[in-house]
Amino acid sequence: MNHSNSASNKPIVHMDKVNKYFGSLHVLQDIDLEITPGEVVVIIGASGSGKSTLIRCVNGLEEFQNGHIEVDGNELLPNGKSSKALQTIRTEVGMVFQQFNLFPHLSVRDNVTLAPIKVRRLDRGRATEIANKLLERVGISDQADKYPSQLSGGQQQRVALARALAMEPRLMLFDEPTSALDPEMIGEVLDAMRELANEGMTMMIVTHEMGFAREVADRVIYIHGGQIVEQGSPREVFDNPQHERTQNFLSRVLKH
Repeated sequence: MNHSNSASNKPIVHMDKVNKYFGSLHVLQDIDLEITPGEVVVIIGASGSGKSTLIRCVNGLEEFQNGHIEVDGNELLPNGKSSKALQTIRTEVGMVFQQFNLFPHLSVRDNVTLAPIKVRRLDRGRATEIANKLLERVGISDQADKYPSQLSGGQQQRVALARALAMEPRLMLFDEPTSALDPEMIGEVLDAMRELANEGMTMMIVTHEMGFAREVADRVIYIHGGQIVEQGSPREVFDNPQHERTQNFLSRVLKH
């Protein structure tokens, strides 16, 4: 499935020899990665392999120690320098985490309008219009006046998704968005993400949902020990993995 938009082949994410340490632990090792606009890239690997750290480096939530990261032409410098680029990146990159991070004292609609009002400086009327449209898009317009505590986990995660989309991001990052959900709620969040992929949103997704990865990804990247071990189309990686580590990982996670 190829979502990428050939009109603009300049990569939206460019990582060159990126290294990240937590103390003496070498979490990311010489990561080279390019993502083109409209591409859906799914990152898989065991817990602790560096997947989440990698995407958190893309929007500056984690600092990296050396190498080069550019997001939509904005350069992130090592060790947390370059705050101006960071501000720009934060407004252009939406992120959905395992935890929903919604404001409990705000209604669902107000959770979604907050960033457009504060960051994009839209007036409340316009922000509300956008919020209503997005809540409809993720299938929860009927919950707009409720508070997060009144929603199921799957509904809260879809509010978090609407909130990220309200910034009109050029890129969406997902860090295991379904791992905190009950099994019966996972499908509704994946459906909303599937919809986004079909609309051509550029996405980097860390997930354990292999069926979903196979279905939506243009490219699957397998990470082990902070290194990209293998990457390719879902068919290449899932059906014909070349590297022994990938084969071992997949034989453990793919239940036949």
